[in-house]
Amino acid sequence: MSTEQQNRLSVFKTYKLYVGGKFPRSESGRVYEVTDSKGNWLANAPQSSRKDARDAVVAARKAFGGWSGATAYNRGQVLYRVAEMLEGRRDQFVREVADADGISKSKAGAVVDAAVDRWVWYAGWTDKIGQIVGGANPVAGPFFNLSTPEPTGVVAVLAPQDSSFLGLVSVVAPVIATGNTAVVIASATSPLPALSLGEVLATSDLPGGVVNVLSGKTAEIAAPLAAHQDVNAIDLTGADAELARDLEIAAADNLKRVLRPQAVDFTAMPGTERLTAFLETKTVWHPTGALGVSGSSY
Repeated sequence: MSTEQQNRLSVFKTYKLYVGGKFPRSESGRVYEVTDSKGNWLANAPQSSRKDARDAVVAARKAFGGWSGATAYNRGQVLYRVAEMLEGRRDQFVREVADADGISKSKAGAVVDAAVDRWVWYAGWTDKIGQIVGGANPVAGPFFNLSTPEPTGVVAVLAPQDSSFLGLVSVVAPVIATGNTAVVIASATSPLPALSLGEVLATSDLPGGVVNVLSGKTAEIAAPLAAHQDVNAIDLTGADAELARDLEIAAADNLKRVLRPQAVDFTAMPGTERLTAFLETKTVWHPTGALGVSGSSY
């Protein structure tokens, strides 16, 4: 090692939140220690406050109009770009997932590969989901009756606690694939892959505010989100039974759509359940008309 290298100071990474396309520290100034499965210190992560949660909702609401109004094809292109960027930073995520989940690097590599494939899976569904959950309905009258799925709005997502990356991707990607925007609470004990995902999203053509990532104590951050009047839905995957019950009660105040926690094998093919969980169906009636002198209908 050269003398110049020996004298060089190490550059420690300071993990930050990802809100509105930017990387703020928690307004509270708090951080907490993140350790690996053996208790070795990895980094300090920001401990989000209620104010951070409210700021994230504002950013998500601001981004909703543009993102939900984009074509499904465009959203698919952006999600595919995320997969491209993840592939380019594969080594970093393998290292972080190995530390976070306490698995070997070869197993972590398989997890990261599956997460990249998961992004591609949901990218492909953006312009197809409307065909399987919408369509023309048969009616007894001279009307067209058409049903189309539309995004619910701002979705609060509690990422799974025990699957720091594949589980995270599996709950975030379907929310934004269908045009919603998201406020994501990372795994409390293993937040680093989620915070690094924010860096990928920032360079992936995804508009700022579509995904906002918070870290800290899940219950502390989730409570204001569940009660927030401008949050339209909540995914309780990362909540234990007691917290899920409390959040579900709070969410009922403004009739939030709730996805209850359930046992999920994130390594299995995901299907379309999470895509449809945060869609609303809009039905339109329109009178049929007549063509030409024969009076044929269309």
